[in-house]
Amino acid sequence: MLFGPLGASLAPYVSSSRTLLGWIKPVANWYANASGYRKYGFKYDDLLVEERPDVQRALTRLTPREGYDRAYRLKRASQASVLHAPLPKEQWLKPEEDNRYLKPHVLNVVKEERKGRCGILWCQQEVSRCRPYYTHQYIF
Repeated sequence: MLFGPLGASLAPYVSSSRTLLGWIKPVANWYANASGYRKYGFKYDDLLVEERPDVQRALTRLTPREGYDRAYRLKRASQASVLHAPLPKEQWLKPEEDNRYLKPHVLNVVKEERKGRCGILWCQQEVSRCRPYYTHQYIF
């Protein structure tokens, strides 16, 4: 899943080392603030490319509340973009509210797709091995 919607991540490795986490966390916080998506009320998962089939399937698995909240954030950010101004400071998304609500669904979809593809390939291999070398057409 190197080129998937979630990309490669060093987060588990960084989280396991307290020293590395101490160095990387301030840079990561600075980068998240500099990217500006929180100024428009977005969560990180709102920025995933929706045109990917796995992300589309993951979006259908959201609860009605999560789907409504996502649509509201997108509409509010669109309005702020039209006005060429970010939201007021009190409406910015706080870092502790920026949770990954879509990531588990995307990972489940990708896992199911891999399992499905492997299962189909296994069945085809199994059928091709069980097929006899001759059929009744060749028997005189």
